[in-house]
Amino acid sequence: MKKLLLTLTAVAGLTFASNAQEFGFQKSDFIVEGFIRSSNTNDKGAEAKFSGFNFNPKFGYFVSDKIAVGLELGAGTEKVTDYSGDNDAYTKNNNFGIGAFGRYYFLEVGSRFKTYAELGAGYNQIGGEENNGTDTDKFDNTKGFGVNAGVGANFFLTNNIAVSFAFGNVVAFNSSKVDVDGAKSETEFNTNINVFDNFFNTAKFGLTFKF
Repeated sequence: MKKLLLTLTAVAGLTFASNAQEFGFQKSDFIVEGFIRSSNTNDKGAEAKFSGFNFNPKFGYFVSDKIAVGLELGAGTEKVTDYSGDNDAYTKNNNFGIGAFGRYYFLEVGSRFKTYAELGAGYNQIGGEENNGTDTDKFDNTKGFGVNAGVGANFFLTNNIAVSFAFGNVVAFNSSKVDVDGAKSETEFNTNINVFDNFFNTAKFGLTFKF
C-alpha cells in the first residue's frame, strides 16, 4: 500500500509539472501590442457632438529574457460638430506618429503579472480642418519630436496572450513647430510623479500577443 501511494504521488507530481505553464517572455520572443481608444458624445443641450478614435500598435523583439526593443505607431482623429445652426459646423484634427522604444521588465508579482519600465522616442504630425457650415479651411500641419519614460505591466491570461496596462509617462519632453515659414518651435517638459495615484485617469489598456 505504501509503495502504491508513493507511485501515485509521483505520477500526480509529474502530471502536474507537465501541465504547468510558465508565463513570461524569453529571448527571441516577438510581441504585438495594441491600445485602442474610442469615444462618442452627443450634448443635446449644447447641440454639439464629439467623436474620437486613437490606435497605438507596437511591435517588439526580446533581445534577452527581460529586455525588448521595437517600433510603435500612432494614429487618431477627433471631431467636434456644432449642429445648432442651419448647417453643421465642425473642427477636425488628425494625428500620426512613429517611434522606437526600449523596455525592461524588472519585477514579477506572482507568475502572471510582469511590470516594466519603458523609454521611447518618436516623431508626430498633427493636422486638420475647420468648417463654418459652408466653407472649409485646412490647418497648417504641426510637426514634433518627443522623448518619454514610463511604466507599465502585462497580466498573462494564457501563455501567449496578456492584458496590457500602460500606467502613463513619468517623464516626457516634446518639441513641436508649425510647418510654415518663420514659425518658432514650442517645447514642453512634464513630470508625473503621481502616476499611480491617478491610475484610472492615465492608464491605457490593451492586449499583448506573444509569438
